[in-house]
Amino acid sequence: MSVLSVRNLSVTLRNRPVLRDVSFEIRAGEFVGLLGPNGAGKSSLMRAALGLIPAAGSSSLAEMSAAERARAVSWMPQSREIAWPIPVERLVALGRLPHVPQGLRLPPGDQMLVDQSIERMGLDPFRQRAASRLSGGEQARALIARALAQDTPLLMADEPAAGLDPAHQISTMEVFANLAAEGRAALVSLHDLGLAARHCTRLILLTEGGILADGPPASVLTPALMARAFGISVWHEHTAHGPVFQPLEVL
Repeated sequence: MSVLSVRNLSVTLRNRPVLRDVSFEIRAGEFVGLLGPNGAGKSSLMRAALGLIPAAGSSSLAEMSAAERARAVSWMPQSREIAWPIPVERLVALGRLPHVPQGLRLPPGDQMLVDQSIERMGLDPFRQRAASRLSGGEQARALIARALAQDTPLLMADEPAAGLDPAHQISTMEVFANLAAEGRAALVSLHDLGLAARHCTRLILLTEGGILADGPPASVLTPALMARAFGISVWHEHTAHGPVFQPLEVL
């Protein structure tokens, strides 16, 4: 089942072409990593696919009403500063707003989703702490938990691993991978190629205003493609512990 279909999407920002004729489809069960150098248009592509910025072409999500879209996709942007001093549990519960009328107490099933999301992100000790008092990495995990509580077929996140320590980077990627294994889907932009190699089922590599490669990690993270996209040499090995990928030098 398709959860996102993008056709011939083009984005121009401040009179500068950012993306040209980008097309792809994401289906249930996929964990898709969106890769590319700084300025390649990863954030713009995700925001255009959501209908948050003007674009030519079509996106199945952008064509939905706001209410329909809130039940079809959960979104975590790069900006993740939390200004409200509300408890973490209440912040995560905001993810249920598309499903529960405002002002009503959360039904038991919805509260269970909130509890599961908090547990998945390791936030139980912070449940009653003001979200604005969390560290940057903890705030990122709280916002991911809110997106999980939204319980949508597709979760989109812009650099969700940025600012997290290694243990929480790995556990966060495992959460997304588990969502895909459960039959949902995730589209996540990443700069850590090693995490992408180990956890994603598919990678989309953006550069030069379009898609340079789209496929399984082993077919995208090749020395030739990494040299063209990032200007780096790489080491990639399949080990008993799974794939290991390491950027080496600037070419």
